[in-house]
Amino acid sequence: MSGKPVKARATGGTRRLPVPSVRVRILATILLVAAAGMFAAATTAYVVQRERTLAAVDASLTDAVDDARFVAADAGETTLNGVLGQVVQSIRPGTNETTLAIIDGSAALAPGGDVDFRLEDDAAFVARVTAETRDGNVVLGTVSSPGQTVRYVAAPVSVANDPGEGVFVAAFDLDAELGPVTDAWSTSLRVTLLALVVLGLVGWFVSGRLLAPIRSLREAAARITASDVSERIPVEGRDDVSELTRTVNDMLDRLEGALTGQRRLLDDVGHELKTPITIVRGHLELMDADDPADVRATRSLAIDELDRMNGLVRDISALAELQRPMRLTRTPVDIAALTEQVRTKAAALSGQRWVSTRTAHVVAPVDAEKLTQALLQLAANAASHGAAGGTVDVGSSADQDAAGAPRLRLWVRDDGPGIEVETQDHLFERFHRGGGGRGTAGSGLGLAIVLAIARAHGGTVSVDSAPGAGATFTIELPLLPIETSPETTET
Repeated sequence: MSGKPVKARATGGTRRLPVPSVRVRILATILLVAAAGMFAAATTAYVVQRERTLAAVDASLTDAVDDARFVAADAGETTLNGVLGQVVQSIRPGTNETTLAIIDGSAALAPGGDVDFRLEDDAAFVARVTAETRDGNVVLGTVSSPGQTVRYVAAPVSVANDPGEGVFVAAFDLDAELGPVTDAWSTSLRVTLLALVVLGLVGWFVSGRLLAPIRSLREAAARITASDVSERIPVEGRDDVSELTRTVNDMLDRLEGALTGQRRLLDDVGHELKTPITIVRGHLELMDADDPADVRATRSLAIDELDRMNGLVRDISALAELQRPMRLTRTPVDIAALTEQVRTKAAALSGQRWVSTRTAHVVAPVDAEKLTQALLQLAANAASHGAAGGTVDVGSSADQDAAGAPRLRLWVRDDGPGIEVETQDHLFERFHRGGGGRGTAGSGLGLAIVLAIARAHGGTVSVDSAPGAGATFTIELPLLPIETSPETTET
């Protein structure tokens, strides 16, 4: 084994920490905000109560000095020791409080009995107070020592004809005085911690219930494939998440419908293309290449079938274009003029008599190009299936529907063999060819294209026919108010 050191190879990228789930992030945010609020409230209460306690201590110390002055004035003593003795004896220390009399820098007098703490044995404190009051001023101060913090007031005391220097001291043990406040703050912190634990558990449960539909959305999305979009998510409640679930289910419904339509279209296209291919292939296989007449007949048949295939592909492209979100350029259009233009163009389709028995003398905001395309498709249908030498009526009218809303109606009426009632419900389906003498030469997409254009305008298409009584195809559109400028809408 070689003794050469082995060098570690660095990886190309840095490892990214996993991102916490939405549930964790929401709960963490709530807990952080709650913790900050609770801590701020507890700390504010502690600070306010502490300041109140300190103010009460200072007020008590100030009152003690006033009491000492009052006692000294009425003591009737002529010596410093006697005056301070009267003061110390008269002012009894309360809870966490003590007094002390200092004469000439030494602790001379202290309260008798049980007191919460004493200062006469603290030489450093006595020396400090003596030095602070040497200028004759009252001193209010705080001194800290290991295990104790003392708030005190020191007032110089002097007696005429006595050269001694006296000091009266009243003091509070701040640690003991602030103990209840500190204990309350500690208790509030423990309660805050317990509340955060409870809030975390409740928040984890509630957020899990609230986010369950979102998890279902994710799981459903993971299960959905291009071949199966039947998955739906159960809807519970009426909140925002439930509305999101309903919206996603509606989207899945539309997606399933679109995929179903796409599969049906592919099946229909495959079926429609198979027929001419089979016909051409069969005739080519049976054609006698040495027979010129058979070759010409087969060639003519093949060209005819290929032309039909070309028309089918063209109609499929047009229908696919119409089924995309359609951009309509609505402009004010004279419906009477549009009707006459369609009639004039349609007259070239066949030798039938083309008339307009009624025209709507209104101006409506429509897409003239697409509406003309739809009417010409209906005219071509009438030219193919109407009676030879008969009459075709291309007309329009403006009236009101059953609800009283203004509507625009455009129709093409022929006097052909008519359509069976059971067939009329399927006329506007793709690749459907009407029976009842209506022929089978078309691609079966023309009326589907008309329906797509009508729906893009917010309207419908209907047929009124009976066997032997001709057929009337009617496009019915809402008659919208005229805008001052062309409007392009996407539908």
